[in-house]
Amino acid sequence: MTLDLPVLSNGANGIAPEPPLSDAERIALSREVRELARERRAVILAHNYQVPEVQDVADFVGDSLGLAREAARTDAQVIAMCGVYFMAETAKILNPEKIVLMPDPTAGCSLADSITAEDVRAWKAQHPGAVVVSYVNTTAAVKAESDYCVTSGNAEAVVRAIPSWQKILFLPDFFLGTWLKQTLGRENMEIWLGECHVHAGIRPDELEANRKAHSDADLLVHPECGCSSQYVYGKQAGMLSADSTYILSTEGMVTHAKRSPKELFLVATEVGILHRLEKEIPEKRFLAADRAAVCKYMKQITLRKLHQTLLEMSPTVEVDPEMADRARLSIDRMLAVAV
Repeated sequence: MTLDLPVLSNGANGIAPEPPLSDAERIALSREVRELARERRAVILAHNYQVPEVQDVADFVGDSLGLAREAARTDAQVIAMCGVYFMAETAKILNPEKIVLMPDPTAGCSLADSITAEDVRAWKAQHPGAVVVSYVNTTAAVKAESDYCVTSGNAEAVVRAIPSWQKILFLPDFFLGTWLKQTLGRENMEIWLGECHVHAGIRPDELEANRKAHSDADLLVHPECGCSSQYVYGKQAGMLSADSTYILSTEGMVTHAKRSPKELFLVATEVGILHRLEKEIPEKRFLAADRAAVCKYMKQITLRKLHQTLLEMSPTVEVDPEMADRARLSIDRMLAVAV
């Protein structure tokens, strides 16, 4: 079965949740998944927000930038992408001759759905000559209309590389764009009013209560969070300790926690990252700033679905070749920027 993923971008599959796996079922299924991956000569890539049992069988776990880089350099002929649909699209764009599998193509993204290619074209017409910088959480069609693609991990480096006199249209995440504009003092940035429903929904009062209850912890805040701007302002105004508050991508959170002398960390992003942090840094403690920060789309990929996908070698991902060629330019520019 071949699916055109942009058509399925709403992320709703109408299927009842699967029953939980017993420990014995999880162990057996994990073993079968790894055996199938070897037989199929497949690499399994998983995002930081995937469920623990999917992360545990993956060959690589990381953020959007890490997944794109792994997809670009893998010599595997089959890529099983455990994330949301735009990640599978990116892998296919980077590997047009390879098979890209998506365990659940209806796993969408509220942020990606906040802008269309038609929106971008209309916005560019209002600002002739502006450089379009699109967050990786966008469809292939939007990337094809963009000059640069970025992730939260390298957005600052990309914006810094654009001449200061050049107007920038940043899309679609309003909070990440605002954080960049404030941090870099880039007044000639226009920002699209899009948001990730999970990060925008992190409750400031919950975060503040946890911060006060754990004053000895480093606070790690993802720039997509609606509260990120107030923390940038608070640090600049001296209202928050610069030594304990950090605005970081998910990969930046992992790196910081490994290097920091602190033993306790309060993490403001989707809760799936806690599994990776606890697994890679077991000697330290990690607490969710808001336990309700759960992306239901990321959780649509399950160990059972991954097993079935590798067994049947379906569903596969296809991207229109002409669109893929145009989108690849912005993705290649993203991959070329070191962070």
